[in-house]
Amino acid sequence: MKENATSKLSKCLRRVAIAIVTIGIAVGPAVHARPNSKRMADNPVNKIILVRPADLPELAQQTGEAMLLHEASDGSTFLYIEQNHGARLAIFDVTDPGKIKEEGSVRLDAPGPFDFVFPVGDRAELVRFRQGQGEAVLNFHKVRVPTIEVVQGLKWQGSMERLGDDGFILVNQANVQSASNVRDYQVVEMANSQEPSRVFDVEQVREEITNDETGTTFLLTADGLYLIRRPAVEEDFKTQMDQMNHPG
Repeated sequence: MKENATSKLSKCLRRVAIAIVTIGIAVGPAVHARPNSKRMADNPVNKIILVRPADLPELAQQTGEAMLLHEASDGSTFLYIEQNHGARLAIFDVTDPGKIKEEGSVRLDAPGPFDFVFPVGDRAELVRFRQGQGEAVLNFHKVRVPTIEVVQGLKWQGSMERLGDDGFILVNQANVQSASNVRDYQVVEMANSQEPSRVFDVEQVREEITNDETGTTFLLTADGLYLIRRPAVEEDFKTQMDQMNHPG
């Protein structure tokens, strides 16, 4: 009985593919070299692939303010990165994490930088401008050419509560937002028990978002976009999609 429990615990630990450690106290520097992402991708043993901005399209190599994952009606997944203090939205097709596609960018008539708040239906997102400049709706009816429309008539900058997909309640109270919540990350791979754990540093992370379907984590930094890929999860997702598209 005890051996079975030990075996189950060992298997569980081997399944751990990633640990992202937010540095809140002093941590010693990582002693592992930073691997080349292409070399990592060519090695099937690797459970984690860290893709750096230099290995991504040009727009992904620039500083961003915030980002959003959006699934289109055709099943494609797009990543939107707010850049130039809210004046530009960079667009990427991230449906296949191994083939990130730059879909261009659009200019936004926005008064300043903003944060994504919550979806409004299936084709829009409510955003809130920083420094108390109000709210707007980002429309994704054309996923490659989204538009923004400021919500007129709002007087307060308080907390929000969704009313399903039909609207929201805005409460008149202080709501302090910080755009400087920057952290340093260490990404630790510990799935391969036959080799030492590998540690990768990603500094000055402004925002983190994960696509649960492919297991891809996106880290937005001052130096651009980082990807943490999990090939095993990607393969499982592709297999599921193939089975759905070709039943029997």
